[in-house]
Amino acid sequence: MNLTPLRTQFTGRQKEGGTERSVSFHRSGLLWPRAVGAACLTFEPLYSISGLFVGALVGITGVGGGSLMTPLLVLLFGVHPATAVGTDLLYAAITKTAGTAVHGVHGRINWKIVGSLAAGSVPAAVLMLWLLAGVDRKSIGVTNTITVALGWLLVMTAIMLVFRGSILELARRAIGDRTPPQPATILILTVILGFCLGVLVTLTSVGAGALGVTILLVLYPRLNVREIVGSDIVHAVPLTLIGGMGYWLIGEIDWAMLFALLVGSIPGIVIGSLLAPKLHERTIRIVLAATLAVVAGKLLTG
Repeated sequence: MNLTPLRTQFTGRQKEGGTERSVSFHRSGLLWPRAVGAACLTFEPLYSISGLFVGALVGITGVGGGSLMTPLLVLLFGVHPATAVGTDLLYAAITKTAGTAVHGVHGRINWKIVGSLAAGSVPAAVLMLWLLAGVDRKSIGVTNTITVALGWLLVMTAIMLVFRGSILELARRAIGDRTPPQPATILILTVILGFCLGVLVTLTSVGAGALGVTILLVLYPRLNVREIVGSDIVHAVPLTLIGGMGYWLIGEIDWAMLFALLVGSIPGIVIGSLLAPKLHERTIRIVLAATLAVVAGKLLTG
């Protein structure tokens, strides 16, 4: 059986301020079942080191890996945005499965919230994958769309990391003594939130963590934060799995890169989780938010 990975490199031209410059991205994909064997043959240690770093930050801060991994792959390794997003979605599905088991054991899952989010996010993910399958993902237009959307979501994630408490307090004051929304209204809003997250996560692999949790805390102020976080993580598993499998079907998964990332990130998450109680989380969140803001600026300005 041939285990050679399918790799292509493509280039394009992009105009900036009247000046035309050449851009180049790598795109790689493998047809199952050659993926695992090819991944072993083309193992890249630098991906594993990056996975270790991102996994440690995820373990310390709880911030989703998509906010860190996708821009890292695009900016540092020159991976095409579509391939970076698709690979990161499968990466997230695998790593979040472990988080699902932990939260399930401790009873931190609200299945009603999970189901409501999925009712919106799954159709949105399928719709986005259908749209992506019908366009030229190598084009500068699609590349810019993914990159700009990713940049702005990183800006919003950075804001949520630093100012989530203030934002929630403003929301509580705005609601004040008003009559709480009816359960049916909250259900509809949760489904709408799920649809928005489905679009954003499928397009950029970012959004289900910091943004989703913050909005859920506004919609369900009486629920425990851990229950909200646990429900959000559980919901992210089928969403990222469907998104990742969809990107696989349209040929935008780099299996060798995925394998190398997992080799580093799984022990990284464990290490980060052990270090978290000994570190000042607030300081780390501020530094991480500043880093995300710088990365977002780079993505948005090219």
